[in-house]
Amino acid sequence: MRSINCKGKILTFDQPKIMGIVNITPDSFYEPSRNQSISDVLKVVENMLKDGAEIIDLGAFSTRPGAKAISEDEELERVSKIVQAVMQHFPNLILSVDTFRTAVAKACIDEGVSLINDVSFAANEELIQLCVRHTIPYVLMHVRGTPTTMMNDTAYHHVVKDVFQEMDLKINELKWKGLNDVIVDPGFGFSKTIEQNYEIMKDLSFFKQLQKPILVGISRKSMIYKLLETSPEESLNGTVALNTFALLNGASILRVHDVKPAVEVREIVRKLF
Repeated sequence: MRSINCKGKILTFDQPKIMGIVNITPDSFYEPSRNQSISDVLKVVENMLKDGAEIIDLGAFSTRPGAKAISEDEELERVSKIVQAVMQHFPNLILSVDTFRTAVAKACIDEGVSLINDVSFAANEELIQLCVRHTIPYVLMHVRGTPTTMMNDTAYHHVVKDVFQEMDLKINELKWKGLNDVIVDPGFGFSKTIEQNYEIMKDLSFFKQLQKPILVGISRKSMIYKLLETSPEESLNGTVALNTFALLNGASILRVHDVKPAVEVREIVRKLF
């Protein structure tokens, strides 16, 4: 059983954890997940915790394909007061912030954030050392390029092996820098075609060889709604199906918009083993 130290809060993986997504952006791909006022965010967080989420992941920088980049100042303005309010209301919460910027991460850690979810795959030296100093686990998500350019770089020799090897190199780099508490995310939807996403999901258990907790974030993504010719709003059934498969094949964390269905799936899968 693997555990990680979240700034003094020990998170164990005797059973998979549910991470609730709270977007504080005006342009997230899933419109109902957009929350910009403090009161709205607090209500969403409260409901997710009641439904069984163990982690909340706040994001102020949209990473949907083709998303427009925002400045560091704008990201800070969006996230800082909300993080402060969330931690005041839920002081024991394991709160994650989805950012790749050191200044944003530092401001959030100072307010009580205990997990950094970096979708850049850059392993920025300053950001890594910040996590090391404050005992902050780090989510390493695979991607090539930026949200604006990532879908231009989907050429792999063998997508599962290539992603695995690129992540393995980064993990060793992080270990050399002193960061051992790393969660790996294969990056569904990031610089991967629909077919490549399903190849990675089919072989998800292969990533257990990295010997790190595996985060799966496929909630309502285009790999579901484009395949089924629907929309993000109509993609809950597909999300539940893929989350079930992920739990059966080694997922340690499910990152979701819909907490209650994920908790129910976890309970059913647990009953089977």
